[in-house]
Parts: sequence; C-alpha cells; structure tokens
Amino acid sequence: MVRFDDLALFDRAAALGSFSDAAREAGLLPGQVSAAIQRLERELGIRLFARSTRSLRLTAEGERYLPHARAALGSLRAGQDELRAEDPELRGVLQVATPSDLGRNVLLPWLAAFRRQHPKLVLRLFMSDRVSDVFKEPIDVAVRYGPPPDASFVALPLATGNRRVLVASPGYVQRCGAPASVDDLAGHACLTYALSSRIHDRWTFFDGEERVVASVRGPIQSDDGELIHRLALDGEGIAYKSWLDVGEDVRAGRLVQLLPGLRGEAAPLHLVCPHRGQYSPAVQQLHALLRQRCEAMVASLPSPQAPAPRRRTAVRRTGASAPRAAARQSRPTSRT
Repeated sequence: MVRFDDLALFDRAAALGSFSDAAREAGLLPGQVSAAIQRLERELGIRLFARSTRSLRLTAEGERYLPHARAALGSLRAGQDELRAEDPELRGVLQVATPSDLGRNVLLPWLAAFRRQHPKLVLRLFMSDRVSDVFKEPIDVAVRYGPPPDASFVALPLATGNRRVLVASPGYVQRCGAPASVDDLAGHACLTYALSSRIHDRWTFFDGEERVVASVRGPIQSDDGELIHRLALDGEGIAYKSWLDVGEDVRAGRLVQLLPGLRGEAAPLHLVCPHRGQYSPAVQQLHALLRQRCEAMVASLPSPQAPAPRRRTAVRRTGASAPRAAARQSRPTSRT
C-alpha cells in the first residue's frame, strides 16, 4: 500500500531535485528519503528517478506519475482542512514569506497578533526580497508586490490600489533641496534597488495620461528594500518606495513626499498560494486580516495634487556634488 509520507517525500524530492534537500526539509536523513522512494517504486513497479552521483531527475514514468501524486496529496490535505474547519481553533504550522521591508516594519506586528489569537498555530516567517518559489520551497503563502506572476498561482488581493511614492528625509531636503520635476532627479542622490542582479534605476511616473520615466543614479545600491528605507530615513538620498512601506513615516514627518503632483507606479500587493487546495482556514483568516489592514493603509495614500507654479532651475549633474549644487541654485520648500 502506498504511504502518504512516501508520496509527500516524492513530491518534495521532485520539486527540490535532491534527496538531501528533501531530507533536510523534513528533518530526516538522506538515507531515509532514499528508502521511502525505493519503497514507493516497489509499490508502483516503476522507476521514479534516474540517479547518479551528481544529479537526480525524474524518469518519464516519474514525470507522468507526479501530477497524480500531487492530486492525491491535495485531496488528502483538503480532507484534513475540512475536518479542521469544524474546529474553531486554528492549529498546525503556517509558513509565510514576505518582502524584507514590509514584513519587518508593517506586517510583523499584525502577524504576531494573529498568532496570539490562535495559540495552537505555529507561524514560520521568511522575510527576504528574494522571490520565493512557492512550488519548490516549504512555504504555504507568500506576500508579493506586483501583478500575479503566473496563471498557475492563486493570487488573493491585499492592496490593489497601492502605489510607489518618491520620498526623502526632511534633513536631505533641507540640505540638498527638493526636485521640482522628474528631470531634476538627475541632480540628486537616488537610492536604487537591485533584484536578481538587475538595478531598478528607471522610475516611472504618470502625469495625467503621460508616462514619465526617470533614469536615476546614486551613490548607494542595495538588494534589500529595508536597507533602502533606512538610508532614506538617515538622509542619504531619495527613495522610490511602496506607500505601504513608507506611509507611516510620511504621516509622522520622518519622510517627505516629493513631486506630489505625479502618480507613482502601481505596486499591488497579493497573498500568493501555489494552488487552491492550500486555501486553508488559517490562510483564509490571515488573508482577511491582512487585506483589511493593508487596504486601510492604502486609503490614506494622498491623491496627486497639482504643484504650485514655480520657477524651474536647470541642474547639471557633476557627480557627488550635484545635489549640493542644486541646493545652492534653488532652495525649495519641502512638500508633504
């Protein structure tokens, strides 16, 4: 008889491409995973994996069997969830991945409060800007910016109206001035974000129906969104961040919104599941909580206001001294 645990290990070994990684994830020894796969192969009478000292790949039979194994696992988990749905107490383990900045500074208190409401539930939190593969990694749900990446995912909306805003600290504005237009960003220290070795140095804005793109540069780049946020707070430059990340700082006066007459790039937020079968009671309740809180924050996003007429001063970029040169030519007031 095929064992549920053997099917689960087969699924994870196929996703991870390694018996050792599947064993590490399950808290087992690699030999135990290998024995489980061999036991499953004997039950089925087929070879599931082609093994060598350096690689592990599914055989043709293994590739054909994998969808059936996943369907069986999904059906069994759905049955467990249905039984648990009758129990008002959430229990088990819920594994959640979030972006670095949003997770640590916005979501963490909400997630901690959610766990306190459900003392039999264990939360495993993964906070990183690396895009988690919810199919391969031991993650139940991931909080992600941007449109759903693939039609095979289940993307539950959290804040579809969220946008990016241009911000800097009051100290930076006092020292270097505020840009009067998108073109003026060329004369400022812009804090740029890198993801998968790609620098996001083209910032998009919308002026009515017109799309405006600024190619920016700056002295500091990072692949960590929280670090860009901290550098902006410390007055090191201008950041282009999600309102969910910086809205509270803008309201508290720790950051100033720049170029408020322009609409920033859309940054919708979703809760992503690998498939509908993982929409468990715990995920349902977490989704409801996060959506309520995130939409309340987005509701405070200021609408673009036409800036007051002002004289524009051309700024020539001359390396690191450009922001100071801009400040000497024009000393505009900060805008919130």
